[in-house]
Amino acid sequence: MSDLYNRDFVLWTKEQATALRRAKASNLPLDRENLAEEIESLGASQRTQLNSQVRRILRHLFKLDASPAIDPRVGWHETIRDARAEIEDLLEASPSLGHEIDAIVKKQTATAAKHAAADLEEHGQPADLVRVRLQNGGFTPEQVITDWLPEASVDATKAG
Repeated sequence: MSDLYNRDFVLWTKEQATALRRAKASNLPLDRENLAEEIESLGASQRTQLNSQVRRILRHLFKLDASPAIDPRVGWHETIRDARAEIEDLLEASPSLGHEIDAIVKKQTATAAKHAAADLEEHGQPADLVRVRLQNGGFTPEQVITDWLPEASVDATKAG
């Protein structure tokens, strides 16, 4: 069991919670249900972190894809690199979370697009391309977690 704890924390939490609930023959006065819920919540917090980092990457991919602005691009690239590093750390600690990436990307895409559009509009930029990208399916999970970045907009390359 300790090997699983070291290899995949989230999977360990699921198995431990299940084992606590099933363990009936014990002389110890354990609050099994609350212990199991607390253990599960430890794994859930990593899932929440993964959702947050995926949403953060998507938000900046939408802005990179839609914005002709040059100045903020470097910061958006840095944010994406940082979030991808966080995801690598999470997946290293809990490889079973990797099976959830596709569903998380799908779940977070609309929210990320909404925030990206609002960010652009707050800075006087059109958000139409964000909406077009969203209608066309957004970004793939591979685009989110690999080193892929959208090409700079034609207007951005001419603006400088």
